Amino acid sequence: MFSKDSKSASAPEAVPMPQAPRATANGHVNGNGNGHSIISRDLKIKGDLICNGDIQIDGQVEGDVQSRSITIGEGADVRGSISSDSIRVCGSVNGTLKGQSVVLAKTAKLVGDVTHQTLAVEPGAFFEGQCRRMEGSQS
Repeated sequence: MFSKDSKSASAPEAVPMPQAPRATANGHVNGNGNGHSIISRDLKIKGDLICNGDIQIDGQVEGDVQSRSITIGEGADVRGSISSDSIRVCGSVNGTLKGQSVVLAKTAKLVGDVTHQTLAVEPGAFFEGQCRRMEGSQS
């Protein structure tokens, strides 16, 4: 039953562990190299967020948000201005949006003005404010 045979005494193979996110020299945290940051559902932030990559907000933010691409999740609540090339709102925003492409999903609740190049509002979205199309590729 307990033999000292070399086959049964071999050590289990090592399984590589996934690497944790690491802060870069400029202070950004990159999970897997794609520059995607997530504000989780249980996180509440008071202050401005500036990100060079993509950001997904599922929690609460009280402050301005600026990034290349921003997604406001269904349970999220943002109070402040949002500026990005691409904005998708599925949750609640109280503030202004400024972006090249803005999408208000059917679960969105937006109270504020939108400056956009393209705007899509899905049926069921709540939008109270004014929208204005910007000319050229300014953001």
